[in-house]
Amino acid sequence: MVEYTVIEDAAGLSAASQSLASGVGPVAVDVERASGFRYSQRAYLIQVFRRDAGVFLFDPSTIEDFAPLQDAIGDVEWVFHAASQDLPSLRERGLEPPVIFDTELGARLLGHERVGLGAVVEETLGITLAKAHSAADWSTRPLPASWLEYAALDVEHLVDVRDKLAAELDEQEKTEFARQEFQAVLERLPKPPRDDPWRRLSGLHTVRGRRSLAVARSLWQAREDYAREQDVAPGRLVPDRALVAAVLADPQTKQALAGVKEFNGRASRTQLDRWWNAIVAGREATDLPPDRVPSDTLPPPRAWVDRNPEADRRLKAARPAVEARAEELRMPTENLLTPETLRRVAWTPPAEVSVESVSTALAELGARPWQIEQTAQVIADSFVASLNADPDDSEPSS
Repeated sequence: MVEYTVIEDAAGLSAASQSLASGVGPVAVDVERASGFRYSQRAYLIQVFRRDAGVFLFDPSTIEDFAPLQDAIGDVEWVFHAASQDLPSLRERGLEPPVIFDTELGARLLGHERVGLGAVVEETLGITLAKAHSAADWSTRPLPASWLEYAALDVEHLVDVRDKLAAELDEQEKTEFARQEFQAVLERLPKPPRDDPWRRLSGLHTVRGRRSLAVARSLWQAREDYAREQDVAPGRLVPDRALVAAVLADPQTKQALAGVKEFNGRASRTQLDRWWNAIVAGREATDLPPDRVPSDTLPPPRAWVDRNPEADRRLKAARPAVEARAEELRMPTENLLTPETLRRVAWTPPAEVSVESVSTALAELGARPWQIEQTAQVIADSFVASLNADPDDSEPSS
């Protein structure tokens, strides 16, 4: 049974912050959101543990200002499991770590086969965690005691896991690899908003014609506005497939829309006027969206042999070489170098291939220094070797 203290007001926050400030070593931090239930990605519970202080569960719905907590722990290392998921929600509440240790990312760099929190805790400490509430609606109030205990366990062992992984990283001479990766996560800028986020509608590829696309856009925007207003995940109001079904059905009246069986979801009928008005607005729109938008996305590798045969040979030569280097380092290839980075440098290589020019290209694509050090020579050698590859080799890349 884990011991924890629930903090729900400013007085409790002040006392907890003082305890954490007098604790020892790094702090373990976790966030529970209500993804899939709420529109926002705000934190609905923030868990913090520090040795000689204990576990504190902070309720952001009743605490307005987290400055005392930031002051208490803002100068020590924060330990996360999958930090990139939690940092945006913490920053929204004014909580910013100076340096982090990510146990999920550390486990990946060490080549652990399973990197979920429960698996890493079990492998490093021999402790089994129950994950019964990982997909719960954390906006629920009051939170059940079993949920709170689950949340406390998420941070209680995290510092011990951190110490085990840090020792393992040192043993494998990967401490600097990890430091650079952790810093990259901390410094990563949020992705800019998509120009046409409605194009991510699942099933949109079945919609044909600019006018129909305008209707799909209008329905998506109407759902987005209502979801934001209600703070409900859009898909819980009307699923993507239902919006697309309404577009494809092309109903001529509001009653006909109500009769579309595939147009379902908990708000499909209660907000029928909203959806019908959106359809009408889409049909009357004058700024029709293009069928396709320009993109810098590379073609799939299987098409390279016809589209860019030289790039195809470069990729076929470099990919197994990078995979072999990853195997030597005992880590997943994607952590050594992302497939997208390798594809881009293969598609558009430096004019003069050398270790230096490939290193520069990788850096411009966002590779970290340790990744460049481990792969630039391998890639440069492979690109040179590809010049002698059989140009008639037409087997497509996968």
